[in-house]
Amino acid sequence: MLAIKNWQSLSAVDKKLCLTRPITSSSVKNNVADIIKQVRSLGDEALYELTERFDGARLASLQVTPEQIHNAKVSQTTLTAMNQAIKTITAYHQSVLPEHTQVTTAKGIEIATAYRPIQKVGLYVPGGNKTPLISSLFMQAIPAKVAGCPIKVLCTPPDAQGEINEHLLVAARLSGIETIYPLGGAQAIAAMAYGTKSITKVDKIFGPGNSFVTEAKTQISSDPDGAAIDMPAGPSEVMIVADDWANPAFIAADLLAQAEHGADSQVLLICDSVGCAEQVNQQLLLQQDKLSRQALIKQSLANSMILICSDFAEQINIINSYAPEHLIINRVNTASWVDKIYAVGTVFLGPWAAETMGDYVTGSNHVLPTNGFARNHNGLSTSDFLTRFSVQSISQEGILNLGPAAVTLAQIEGLDAHANAVQIRLNSLEI
Repeated sequence: MLAIKNWQSLSAVDKKLCLTRPITSSSVKNNVADIIKQVRSLGDEALYELTERFDGARLASLQVTPEQIHNAKVSQTTLTAMNQAIKTITAYHQSVLPEHTQVTTAKGIEIATAYRPIQKVGLYVPGGNKTPLISSLFMQAIPAKVAGCPIKVLCTPPDAQGEINEHLLVAARLSGIETIYPLGGAQAIAAMAYGTKSITKVDKIFGPGNSFVTEAKTQISSDPDGAAIDMPAGPSEVMIVADDWANPAFIAADLLAQAEHGADSQVLLICDSVGCAEQVNQQLLLQQDKLSRQALIKQSLANSMILICSDFAEQINIINSYAPEHLIINRVNTASWVDKIYAVGTVFLGPWAAETMGDYVTGSNHVLPTNGFARNHNGLSTSDFLTRFSVQSISQEGILNLGPAAVTLAQIEGLDAHANAVQIRLNSLEI
């Protein structure tokens, strides 16, 4: 069961505590730094040793063979579901593919905007054999394919035999991924960021993960020799806003779906009344008993709670203060809500909008900013796999038109060489 708090009766300090995520300990930061150091100094040797230590697997090779990828098989039902997901995810990410533009900013001056695919991208899929997150693979590989990235490599944890789940191999094949490394955790992030004899060094790393993976991404992204990252996509979280008309069974199911991701996941419910909160807690008990990942769910629920708050403005304030990865608005009237929200990873509207649908098949990307980073980060999209630059064309008319202004501004800044680079051209055009 979730703890129930009356929001209006809480102090400012207690309100802040209610919206605080589970904290990554300093030991995680230190351990990750040590792992990165080992990979950088020992390369492949460190990857073999760390994989045996953390995954219990003695790898024969650091790369899955093309034959293994080609020969992997799944059931026809699974294949159909995969292809349905690929279709919707592709459609969405093609729809947000940026278009080349050109604008005339003044007479004689034209600026084009050009987009290019990032040349080498690293995709990380957590879970391994026990939880083969094929959906996470699709959410990264498909926009990378739509963007046209020529080199795409995948890291995902192996099982105890050093193998990769066949579902992941088939999903990779269908998504155009040909290079797969059986590596997980912080060591996989370090390997892609810095490269080794066997692992391709990439320009940017994508994908969610646990606290170790998230910390590794943070550390390598701050190192000029490392790699860029998509976003701090760490432990999963959901916030649900519900009224007394919402089905408590639906609410509880959505909370449990997010809680089963891991012990460090967090779920929060904002509801109008104590009655709603108590009904949801009853449903949590009933449904939880039938689920397989109860130990993880119980730990996650210990980090979570129900907030009783019936004031619309205050509910909006809670949402924007917390900046949830996923927000479900399960109310009779949802039309007035979205315009007021500015900090969220993705929103699900209405009683039938299960967050699970977004995880797999609606087409929108499920790699989203967590830990409050929705205040300044977006969910993964096609544009994240592209670089953008401008192409500026300046004619004689253009430099005559705007050159004097450039000279004036450069002189104000005391940059006479800047001013001269324009003035010398203006002088050459004098008759």
